Amino acid sequence: MLVTMKEIYTPFIKKEIIGPIFVVIGAFFLYQIGIKITKKIFVAKRGILDERKSKTIVSVVNNIIKYLLILVSILMILEIYGIATNGILTSLGVVGVVGGLALQDTLKDILSGVYILLENQYAVGDVVSIGDFKGEVLSLGLRTTRIKAYTGEIKIIANRNIVEVINHSMEKSLAIVNIPVSYNEDIDRVQIILNELCKKIKKGNKLIIGDILCLGITSFDESSMNFRITAEAKATRHHEVQRMILKEVKQVFDLEHIEIPYNQVVIHHA
Repeated sequence: MLVTMKEIYTPFIKKEIIGPIFVVIGAFFLYQIGIKITKKIFVAKRGILDERKSKTIVSVVNNIIKYLLILVSILMILEIYGIATNGILTSLGVVGVVGGLALQDTLKDILSGVYILLENQYAVGDVVSIGDFKGEVLSLGLRTTRIKAYTGEIKIIANRNIVEVINHSMEKSLAIVNIPVSYNEDIDRVQIILNELCKKIKKGNKLIIGDILCLGITSFDESSMNFRITAEAKATRHHEVQRMILKEVKQVFDLEHIEIPYNQVVIHHA
């Protein structure tokens, strides 16, 4: 009985079996430790780097750590199985030349990713347009960039293919609201009411980070004169501000009995 059990468990305690398992587990824990250290380093430097760039650098560094650990783990496992890695490391120069030719696109991706990071073209959390696709940057890796559209689609783009980028998050956005008012209304009264409304909206609104102004009448339409309000909003948040301003305008116009006109059709009976 004891002899039979020994025959069963003996292969499992050999270094050829236990060794690779420990290498993989060790690499996993080192990767987790590396992630935590990287986060702590760049969280501590938030006064120097903005949050967007910190997240992006963390993402890239974590990718580098992952690939380095994979390479070291493979070499260690080969050593466990008695395969000399000195010759492998020596020949990496030749392999690197051949591999460089075969993996030109991958190298271009990596270099492009480094350029994007150094030139601060965009960072994790930014809203960008690349080609005809617009969305939020989920990650910037060594080879690819992941972007999520507002409708949920995720596009993965090779870094080498990112030539032109429109970054919607680098500067504040401008919310523009056109307000139709009946020709029967007093212009000065409407202007005063809208000016007071702008002051009210400005107070305590975290989305508006600059001026909010009523510019006065900007155009005349068939059934209305159009006032315009502009507000400097947080990057990419101008649509929310526009909806909020429209709601406030409707409420104050109802309270002040100011008419918002609508198109009318006159039918003549023969």
